[in-house]
Amino acid sequence: MKDNTHPGYYETVIRCACGNEIPTGSTKKEIRVEICSKCHPFYTGKQKLVDSAGRIERFLKKYEKFQNKEEKPGEK
Repeated sequence: MKDNTHPGYYETVIRCACGNEIPTGSTKKEIRVEICSKCHPFYTGKQKLVDSAGRIERFLKKYEKFQNKEEKPGEK
């Protein structure tokens, strides 16, 4: 194998904004993240439900005139 072709591998810690630290190995010396499995709403059970039906209705109402637009004779 050739020398000096691979990046260095370091024992490092992933640090989250919430204060959680996860030891790991990486080619980077320091890793900072904004959200991790300890503070992510999906994993903590504090997930908010989104009213998707209301969003769809608002979208359809907003673009209703484009859906109902009839093609004029002689135009494509």
